[in-house]
Amino acid sequence: MARFENAHWMFIVNPAAANGKVGRIWPGLEARIAERLQLYEVSHTRYSGHGIELARKAVQSGFRHIIAVGGDGTNHEVTNGILQQDLIPSRDIFYTLLPVGTGNDWIRTHRIPRQLDAWLDMLEEGFLTVQEVGLVRYRLENEQSQRYFVNVAGMAYDGFVVHYGEKWKAWIRNRFFYLLLILRCLFLYRLTGGIILADDKRIENRFYTINIGICRFSGGGMQLVPQADPRDGQLALTYAGPVSKMGVILNTWRFYNGSIGRHPKIELLQARTVEVGSLPGEKGIPLEADGEFLGYSPAAFSLVPAALTVIVPSPE
Repeated sequence: MARFENAHWMFIVNPAAANGKVGRIWPGLEARIAERLQLYEVSHTRYSGHGIELARKAVQSGFRHIIAVGGDGTNHEVTNGILQQDLIPSRDIFYTLLPVGTGNDWIRTHRIPRQLDAWLDMLEEGFLTVQEVGLVRYRLENEQSQRYFVNVAGMAYDGFVVHYGEKWKAWIRNRFFYLLLILRCLFLYRLTGGIILADDKRIENRFYTINIGICRFSGGGMQLVPQADPRDGQLALTYAGPVSKMGVILNTWRFYNGSIGRHPKIELLQARTVEVGSLPGEKGIPLEADGEFLGYSPAAFSLVPAALTVIVPSPE
């Protein structure tokens, strides 16, 4: 571990991830980690948003090597804590995820292994990449708020699914249950009229889905923004106008193989900034980021370049 030989690690563990699985298996994981790492401390999240606070406090306490233990939701919170703190540049912190949660889409882009021994080997090798992140400003209970995202943000149907799914988290244990949730929401969701401003392009329609991506995988391996690249200086934008429910079902396979842009009602773009608003008289368009429900439109997306340093496997 030449690069990180004297590193002092902070593990931020979400014991509630994967319906409590992480809390049950963490003692065994830690015993194996302790055989390979000499200096580390552990903090456990206790409530929603706690990972943000713990990551901020870790940086303030001098930690520069931070690991989240959980899934995409834990990843979202801990990276937000790193990005929101203003003590040092966020890219000066070395970060990675130990993926043991239900959803693990962000790791697909960086090829971060799920198997613990391979993951520990990755940590010892110490290869790094620096990725861009997204910043979204949005409405929550008639107040303006903002949040960073490191993977994919979704609006319209995607935001609706995440919001609805919060009531059924205990049942979402794998891709099969997630697909059942998606199908249920397909028959509940009602399209909302909206306006997208992508740089200098204006799109007005009734949108089935709107996705803004930094990385390309979301929703259990779907590629809704297959054009996304976390280092190309662009937000990936995918949007779909009115699509029939049967049309969605018959094209589900396209969500996974990256051919979604071949559907005649789906457009793939890239932009530096994206704004999404509702048409007059229409309700707000729901918003999620990295699988976490945030709020509603109006929403403004921008890019933060070279903001997150990630520990990854050696290049192929």
